[in-house]
Amino acid sequence: MDMKRKIRVGILFGGKSAEHEVSIRSARNVAEAIDKEKYEVRLIGIDKKGHWLAPQKSAALIGATSIPTSDVKSIVLAPESDGDITSSEGEEKIDVVFPILHGPFGEDGTVQGLLRIANVPFVGAGVLGSAIGMDKDVMKRLLRDAGISIAKFIVATESAPVSFKQAHSELGLPLFIKPANLGSSVGVSKVTTEEEYAPAIRKAFQFDTKILIEEYIEGREIECSVLGNENPIASIPGEVIVHDEFYSYDAKYIDERGASLRIPADIPPETTRLVQETAIKTYQALACEGMGRVDSFLTLDGRVVVNEINTIPGFTNISMYPKMWEASGISYTDLIDRLITLALERFEKQSRLKTAR
Repeated sequence: MDMKRKIRVGILFGGKSAEHEVSIRSARNVAEAIDKEKYEVRLIGIDKKGHWLAPQKSAALIGATSIPTSDVKSIVLAPESDGDITSSEGEEKIDVVFPILHGPFGEDGTVQGLLRIANVPFVGAGVLGSAIGMDKDVMKRLLRDAGISIAKFIVATESAPVSFKQAHSELGLPLFIKPANLGSSVGVSKVTTEEEYAPAIRKAFQFDTKILIEEYIEGREIECSVLGNENPIASIPGEVIVHDEFYSYDAKYIDERGASLRIPADIPPETTRLVQETAIKTYQALACEGMGRVDSFLTLDGRVVVNEINTIPGFTNISMYPKMWEASGISYTDLIDRLITLALERFEKQSRLKTAR
């Protein structure tokens, strides 16, 4: 990389998942906050069909709520291209990619695999950590194996359905039903009666071929941000105080009255340490790198029950991940800088590994 010029950061946003609109908001905030003295931004929008749009066209769409579908794939990122992208606007070099793609086709290891093959550094978890973090079934089994407390759950598929009677018998009521591979509470339902069960199952199956049925954990919703590669650090925890049935998509991104955030969380110092230790243990057990937000329940008897990890947490102006770091002394702009630095350090380390005998 020519150190005389700024580091060129390609921000990937939009995408094929149900979290397309959230991704656009996150990308807009990162593009505004990034250190312009050090970095040069190249926006790469992805429409809902998966077409990658050239930077100039993407920049024009960053203010939109959705990226219009394009009939032409405007970008080519070839294997071993070292970040050289070819588009209808010509060719240019991207030094590092910042994927802000929530959900499938962005947070699940697919894009991370493409970027590895293209031999370009990228922010966040690698292929394995991303895939594990996206699949709640695999994630929870690994956490259970690591001795980390989780909610009891049953997995259902269309070929192996789970009846209300079985779910009620094993997990009690209420139940949470959710797609295995989605975030932002898309497709999630809280079920309190048998009548609500079948519609909730159908809703979850609209978004995934595998769904989770989970026991209800009574407790406060505590979140903690993690940052780093081999030696991660944890932020001051925050609390989500939900004013609705649960922390739904609308409560997270649309209805400002749906939930309120308390940072730092109003918990004793020893509980703060337990939340932070659990978050780091979770992050490492799930092979995460770069960043992650660990969401947990703090039960009435003081247990920390991990709900999930988000390997590409939201970066919107009301998102918990940057807000918790801000409360911990790392500004939004500095946080972006640290994430890019972590990506470049990991890439350099991987580049030194032997690929042949």
